[in-house]
Amino acid sequence: MSRVQLALNVDDLTSAVVFYSKLFGAEPAKVRPGYANFAIADPPLKLVLFEQPGQGGSINHLGVEVDDAAEVASARSRLTAAGLATVSEDGVACCYARQDKVWVDGPSGEPWEIYTVLDDVEMPGGQLRTVDPETGAVCCAVVEGDAVVAGAAPCC
Repeated sequence: MSRVQLALNVDDLTSAVVFYSKLFGAEPAKVRPGYANFAIADPPLKLVLFEQPGQGGSINHLGVEVDDAAEVASARSRLTAAGLATVSEDGVACCYARQDKVWVDGPSGEPWEIYTVLDDVEMPGGQLRTVDPETGAVCCAVVEGDAVVAGAAPCC
């Protein structure tokens, strides 16, 4: 099942989790320091919350979660054939998961990802995402085995 992903910056993670739990009648699927996500069945939505004090209420990035790496590859081919510039990341650690993904920017610069979760991983402190939403700079952490390889850029 595919579902749209909405990743939001929130001022206070605890109050945001309480609010979105009530709004969608669902508990978070994952909560870590500065991060939470909900896998909501109805409507099909992956809601991701990044604690960013002072930036609450803004979009971090948007996405579509798909079932497997073949769907990511298909999306990459389709987007490239349509003439859109893409950035691919395979096996990257992001949001406490190892993922394959392809990124594309919307007409106003909003980052969109099409991704699949390969497995869960723990992340070094502060390394929650792979693209800086303000600059679009890629800052990926690559996973080797069960370990996150050091060297991710500071935006993570």
